[in-house]
Amino acid sequence: MRERGTLLPVLERLFAGPRDSRLTLEAFLAGLQARSYAFIIAALDLPNCVPTGIPLLSTVTGLPMLLFVAQAWLGRPTPFLPQFVAARSLPRGKLQDFLVRARPTIERIEGTLHPRRDWWVTGAQRRFLRLALGVMVVVLAIPIPFDNLLPAWSILFFCLALIEGDGLMAILGWLFAFLATVWTVFLLIVGPLVVAGLFKSLF
Repeated sequence: MRERGTLLPVLERLFAGPRDSRLTLEAFLAGLQARSYAFIIAALDLPNCVPTGIPLLSTVTGLPMLLFVAQAWLGRPTPFLPQFVAARSLPRGKLQDFLVRARPTIERIEGTLHPRRDWWVTGAQRRFLRLALGVMVVVLAIPIPFDNLLPAWSILFFCLALIEGDGLMAILGWLFAFLATVWTVFLLIVGPLVVAGLFKSLF
């Protein structure tokens, strides 16, 4: 069942406990419940939302995202991680200190992101959104030059929509998905023509 409400109370619940106890990544994702896939995909997607110039960054981050999308489509309740990754942990004391420092920022973000326009994130619309998210991850993972930014922002908005139940973020995700599709088709058509023209001029 999808957890409603803001993310902050969820983090408070997960980080609560003795300061010397540890929270594993596996337990953290399990505690996020239905938000877990959107959360981990957004975390992997974030480096692609700014121009870094790092070669193949979108492919390196996109392939794990594809695996998580596939797991979500197969109906796994939470993402499967290799044990050496899932077992990574941090003391709850450090997480609690982090949450104290980050609380004002999280509260400001959640003032902008909150459940609204449910029509865009429920029922059939939610299934189409998840499908579009998967398509954008595929587009991001394909190493097409100059084709990372638009799908990356579409993925981020879709993930925020799923995490907070925010229909406005879903609308922005669809807008960027449309722009990313048009731009990708343009590159796939124009790109080979440009390369062919260069070869003709050189040889």
